[in-house]
Amino acid sequence: MGSLRSRILAWAGRRYLARQQKKGFDLEKMAFLPDSALEPLRRVGLDPVPSLGQRREAAPISKLDLPFGMNAWLVTGYEESKAVLGKVSEFSNDFTNLVGNAGVTEDQNPGGLGFADPPVHSRLRKLLTPEFTMRRLNRLTPRIDEIVNEQLDAMAAAEGPVDLWEAFALPIPSLTICELLGVSYEDRADFQRLSTARFDLFGGAGASLGAISESLTYLLDIVKKQRDQPGDGLLGMLIKEHGDEIDDLELAGLADGVLTGGLETTASMLALGALVLLRDPAAFDAVRGDDDSVHRFVEELLRYLTVVQMAFPRFAKEDMDIAGVHIGEGDIVLVSLSVANRDAKLGTDMERFDPKRDPSSHLAFGYGIHRCIGAELARMELRTAYPALVKRFPDLRLAVEPDELAFRKVSIVYGLDSLPVLVH
Repeated sequence: MGSLRSRILAWAGRRYLARQQKKGFDLEKMAFLPDSALEPLRRVGLDPVPSLGQRREAAPISKLDLPFGMNAWLVTGYEESKAVLGKVSEFSNDFTNLVGNAGVTEDQNPGGLGFADPPVHSRLRKLLTPEFTMRRLNRLTPRIDEIVNEQLDAMAAAEGPVDLWEAFALPIPSLTICELLGVSYEDRADFQRLSTARFDLFGGAGASLGAISESLTYLLDIVKKQRDQPGDGLLGMLIKEHGDEIDDLELAGLADGVLTGGLETTASMLALGALVLLRDPAAFDAVRGDDDSVHRFVEELLRYLTVVQMAFPRFAKEDMDIAGVHIGEGDIVLVSLSVANRDAKLGTDMERFDPKRDPSSHLAFGYGIHRCIGAELARMELRTAYPALVKRFPDLRLAVEPDELAFRKVSIVYGLDSLPVLVH
């Protein structure tokens, strides 16, 4: 365990330095994107910028100013978001819709489920779904408990402030997904950097797609090793049970989707959720309670934070009307999950975090055929990690002033750069 922890700390240090190099990035490098296009990816602390809520109240579907001649719409209403995300035949997620725009090329296709339409999407999801049933996932429960406790032990042994992001939020989903896939931690170190890069738009769309291409190349090598010696993880099981039905590129795309969909997102949830705990005594008490209290807390946190701020882009395959708005064939439709989850149609006083709120039908994991396949795994990690954190460190508190915290400025997955805390 000591060598594993050393690798985690070394990796976390490299990651921290990489993030430091990004600070002060000149946003003029993103001048090709108008402010209105970046608006859905901005926040004030934990809340979407107020203008988005105002936009939702004025019109739940509104025109979005995008470059390159794209005719785009932003969906901010809850019911309207479900309507768009639930339409399979009317909209396309296929990556080829992006090819030819802003220098995007076919070889940058990440594969996987997010950028695929039926029947390709249906075939791949059918192969993957059995691995994400609760029966299969329950085998990970002892290992998740072990991973969480290992990180808490390391935090307890540290002197002075601890960066909860690097010591707790990041390693837990990293090690859990490595366990799920059957991928060694050494093979994951560089891929974490690529996972973060694709979601952080400071480098522009080209850098994000470049990170995707690099990660797929990396994963292809892992897939080839699994072909030779299939393990007991998800990749090995897919190869043993469906090896003739899926090629290496498709397998790499699925692994890429599992890693990026469940790593940066869950890490951001763990860090931001810890911040909610630190500023809200009622939330801290709720996590100390019974399973039902923890369940309510986690579901409300998923809704309130909605770290995946936008769904995959949808491209209209035909003319249609939604909520009285005419959407033309070829139009791009972007769904703001974070703002839709604050809609009053979902409940009362949804701008406020309430740990005792009855669980709602939130869109934190999306909706329809593209709903996150790893939702239950994420819930398992959150329900394990938060109670363990507050029980181990009842005096947990921030080591800096709240206004010193550094949030990501423009990112599809919202999060913190670090979260310094005191545990003793």
